Amino acid sequence: MRKAAVAVVLLSLLLAGCTGDDEKKPEPAPPPDLKRPPAAVAVNPGPYENGPFEPPEKGAYLGAWIKPDELTHVGRLAAVGGLEESLGRRLDFLNTYRRFDQMMGTPSDKEFLSQGANLMISWATGDNRSILAGDHDKLIRKQARAVRRIKKPVMLRMRWEMDRPNLRATMWSGADYIEAWKYVRNIFREERTNNVSWVWCPTAEGFMRGEAPDFYPGDDQVDWTCVDVYAGAQFQPIGSLMGPFLDWAAKRPKPIVIGEFGVAKVWGSASRAAWLKDAERTFKANPQIKAIAYFESNPDRNKENQHFQLTGDAPAFKAFHTMVKDPYFNP
Repeated sequence: MRKAAVAVVLLSLLLAGCTGDDEKKPEPAPPPDLKRPPAAVAVNPGPYENGPFEPPEKGAYLGAWIKPDELTHVGRLAAVGGLEESLGRRLDFLNTYRRFDQMMGTPSDKEFLSQGANLMISWATGDNRSILAGDHDKLIRKQARAVRRIKKPVMLRMRWEMDRPNLRATMWSGADYIEAWKYVRNIFREERTNNVSWVWCPTAEGFMRGEAPDFYPGDDQVDWTCVDVYAGAQFQPIGSLMGPFLDWAAKRPKPIVIGEFGVAKVWGSASRAAWLKDAERTFKANPQIKAIAYFESNPDRNKENQHFQLTGDAPAFKAFHTMVKDPYFNP
């Protein structure tokens, strides 16, 4: 029983969308100073090499991951529909998670596409060395054909947050990840799956540690750069948290998608609202950011400093709703 419990915990860590260590004691900090200019860096003005999924000419697409009550077709539709009804608009794209062997192009994927949404698929590929050994070729080809049948451009985040320390046992090293990325992308090419924009998405913490760039497959392999950034165990303005990533990304002719962002419940409604207002200003001050996706979820077993759901927190949700209604995020 003990081994089974450990396995469940490890699986939840592999699939968790949020970053950070929920065992850390939260560090108090004042809310962002909204009177100060928002954090901005020199950006690459383009033109961008973005693959088939085109960024907007102006502004940024707005999307989200919305954790359903049940991970079923009906549950996914209800979760997205409920948030969109509360926001008074449809989301431009939806972030959705898949295990390595969990097929893409599900009935709910197709339903969202038929409603005009776009997909960002976060794909939890497995052990890089077993991929390179050819152990999963049949599965990868099957997934490639499933994505090809979608027929619309999609963003694909292959093993997002690959720089997390708790994934090192399956990632092995940056070099292993890069070779596995190239291996998988080549199989997609052989299967004529040409509707994918390949999204490389490490963590903001990985850039702070200086480790994330070691996993970068190269400008010829990546279509969109990406980062996941949270005010979770620490409460800092989003510009401070993702500043090292933005400095790095400005040197590359790629559009940026903020794959996941969120502010934890533990910081209180007023501070969460201020953080989101600052996030809106920061996104608009960095026009290389062409898409953003909120992580509307309280992952199971996580503490309040890893709970990011805004629904039910009126002041925080109001700040997010203001962002959603801004014409900049309705390109």
